[in-house]
Amino acid sequence: MKDFDTIAAVATGIGESGISIIRVSGGKALEIVNSIFCGKNGRSLLDMKTYSMRYGHIISKENNEPIDEVIVSYMKGPRSYTAEDTVEINCHGGIVATNRVLEEVVRAGARIAEPGEFTKRAFLNGRIDLSQAEGVMDIIRAKTELSMKSALAQSEGRISREISAMRERLLGIIAHIEATVDFPEDDLEEITSQKVKADLKELIENIDRLISSANEGKIIREGIDVVIVGKPNVGKSSLLNALLMENRAIVTDVPGTTRDVIEEYLNIDGIPLKVVDTAGIRETDDVVEKIGVEKSKKKINEADLIILMLDGSRELDNEDREIIQYMKDKRYLLLLNKTDLEKKLNIHEIDELNKDFIIEVSALKGKGIDKLKEAIKSMFFKGEISSNDIMITNLRHKEALIRAKEKCEESLRTLEEGFAIDLASIDAREAWSSLGEITGDTIEEDLLNKIFSEFCIGK
Repeated sequence: MKDFDTIAAVATGIGESGISIIRVSGGKALEIVNSIFCGKNGRSLLDMKTYSMRYGHIISKENNEPIDEVIVSYMKGPRSYTAEDTVEINCHGGIVATNRVLEEVVRAGARIAEPGEFTKRAFLNGRIDLSQAEGVMDIIRAKTELSMKSALAQSEGRISREISAMRERLLGIIAHIEATVDFPEDDLEEITSQKVKADLKELIENIDRLISSANEGKIIREGIDVVIVGKPNVGKSSLLNALLMENRAIVTDVPGTTRDVIEEYLNIDGIPLKVVDTAGIRETDDVVEKIGVEKSKKKINEADLIILMLDGSRELDNEDREIIQYMKDKRYLLLLNKTDLEKKLNIHEIDELNKDFIIEVSALKGKGIDKLKEAIKSMFFKGEISSNDIMITNLRHKEALIRAKEKCEESLRTLEEGFAIDLASIDAREAWSSLGEITGDTIEEDLLNKIFSEFCIGK
């Protein structure tokens, strides 16, 4: 019965603002809000037309005093976000006003919504599929315009249509096989086998194309974790400030100024970057600095890209070599900093590093920063970034596609090795089921609940 309750939640961010919106959805939404609403001249909400608004006050049930001045809008199901009757109360922004109105809605009979429950109801009521629902959350979490465009395409069903077409193709393959098995007198097994093999090969190519987009799609959705490493006083904090174009990190001539990791987001032509400025890696007896060094090493192990900074105005020393040894097998860019000073470092002394990506910069003066940004784009997107192609941005979708591909390949192998044609149908069915997990047609309830539990309350 819980799924049929009338639910309520704040749909806007909590804090000082001009307007807050409290969303109420369910069969009794209009009745509940009407019981605490007083319109102009005592007008009720029960005669409201869908897609209309009405001015009035929310009244306390306890003492009949007005709580806030509001405008109420009404959307009758199924033509609403949840496909249920939905009422939205537009009240004044601010924590006190918003919470008081929400409390009164709950007292009148609504239940506080769980995380993602409005979108979950839209899915359960058939207004959107699971991939589109996940696209809604990606829109909210988008960090750049490019990630926003990708999420919007997903929320509008672009990926769903591609997956549905693949599932239709698999149904055709299954039907073809089973018709051949059911009517053996027609002796069509050889012809069917050839056709199904061709269809499966084409389907595997299409799935491969989507899987191959997943790495770049993940970057567009989640960003690149970039860690700046180097010994103390090499210019890491100056580089972070130059990338952000603001004085985010403290810069001094004293080695060990940065004691903890500093994380900031920036946008490079639509690619979200989480840039981490780490404490300089060195042996130290300072307890606080030692903790910072350990955090730095942990961030290096988690990073998608490491920017190794060396001081071009000083000769290579043992501290530099220790850091190089620690991260030489990881993905990195090498920055020679302080090019505005006399060059003393000989890059040819470093035998352990691949010197394909060496960039000379002056972090303090902002020189060479554009070259660094271009190098990052080249490493991850071959210099070209576009949201026009269908792109898989969700790890769950990628895993389902991999399983579907494996089952299609097993089905193809069954046919090529001359086994009974009906065995190929079993693997094709499993591939069809795996693809259905993306759109939510064949997903387990526990996984469904987990997906929506990661949504924000009010959406």
